[in-house]
Amino acid sequence: MAHLSVRDLRKSFGNVEVLHGISADIADGEFVAVLGESGCGKSTFLRILAGLEEASSGDVLIDGQSVIDRSPKERDVAMVFQTYALYPHMTVRENIDFPLELSGLDKAERARRIEATAATLNLTAYLDRKPRQLSGGQRQRVAMGRAIVREPKVFLFDEPLSNLDAKLRVAMRSEIRLLQQRLKVTSVYVTHDQVEALTMSDRVMLLNGGRIEQFAAPLELYDRPANVFVAGFVGSPPMNLVDAVATGGGVEALGTAFPSVAAVRAPDTVLGFRPEHVRIGEAPHAFEGKVILSENSGDRLLIVLDAGGTQLNLSLTERVPVRPGETLPCHVLPEHLHLFDRASGQRLN
Repeated sequence: MAHLSVRDLRKSFGNVEVLHGISADIADGEFVAVLGESGCGKSTFLRILAGLEEASSGDVLIDGQSVIDRSPKERDVAMVFQTYALYPHMTVRENIDFPLELSGLDKAERARRIEATAATLNLTAYLDRKPRQLSGGQRQRVAMGRAIVREPKVFLFDEPLSNLDAKLRVAMRSEIRLLQQRLKVTSVYVTHDQVEALTMSDRVMLLNGGRIEQFAAPLELYDRPANVFVAGFVGSPPMNLVDAVATGGGVEALGTAFPSVAAVRAPDTVLGFRPEHVRIGEAPHAFEGKVILSENSGDRLLIVLDAGGTQLNLSLTERVPVRPGETLPCHVLPEHLHLFDRASGQRLN
């Protein structure tokens, strides 16, 4: 295990700054997901940790020792790439053995590690097969095995499941998380898939334009987003965000007063509430919305409403019969209201 620290990490390509001073501490054995949309800098960040990309400034420390000037080989990290990057002419055994052979370990130790790694990943029966004889999930396990066999201090994952189909991604999510918990290796997992980030990690680092918007436990991002960006990014459908005006003891939005949200000084605010926290029916904090469309996914009914020109998402567990054009009375559960400053985007309550 290892403690990983990043200090004011910056990266520019010419005049374009990609990372804007990222600082973070990742504890021994912690699994951290780096989440963000394409172009936010997450893969560049991971490559700098691996030593595959040179930082413009800042530092990376493993167990308190700076590795920023060390080569990838000297950093004692292992990386699993988006593509499997397996040698097609080699067997599974030879692919897993390749980094050990380069390290100069004796044959007996190499054989012991290969057998142990194959057993951990349920690959023992496939050691003499070539990659073309394996399924996508098996190839991904071989790629992971090649990283595990080195017994590194830090695992780095660069969107390793993006090439798998949906069913296999779900299975591999569990496999990777269980494996990481068993090995207790500090891990950084880059993904654009928020489901992966929220279900697999101990903490999520949400990046936006090369900056950390929030670095917290998955449920904290969901339940208490730090700002408007986090609120609108995390969740599917995302949080409803509507313009609001401060009143004496709360805010007014959607033509309704919300007196219990918070007393705020800023006149212009943004009121947020998640789709699953809206209920149909008359109640305090009620408003009306016209149904634009509805989608029944089996366990949930997703409804898109037009509430006076503002589009809102509802997510209901009840199978309520609704038709496009129908007007529904709605209310929001008051304990699940979020308030943000409109100018800064930062959370107020």
